[in-house]
Amino acid sequence: MARAREQSNSGSRRGGRRGQDRTRPRKYTRVNAETVDYKDLNLLRRFLSDKGKTRGRRVTGLSRRHQAQLSVAVKRAREIALLPYVGER
Repeated sequence: MARAREQSNSGSRRGGRRGQDRTRPRKYTRVNAETVDYKDLNLLRRFLSDKGKTRGRRVTGLSRRHQAQLSVAVKRAREIALLPYVGER
């Protein structure tokens, strides 16, 4: 009985380390840039959805630091009218 409980708990995905068994390739490392620049519109558009929203870290595969740099760069580009606030309709 105890063995059955141990097997059922070890098979579940609850708790423990998440995502450590498989690694997703980072899109940002393929760009080969150290910082995100607000003037690089082709790079910024890759991480925006059709509606103009910034995609999340799980979707983009960016690290926490690069995702923060991306959000600041998108906000700066929108402020000086390089990027639209809403997507195309």
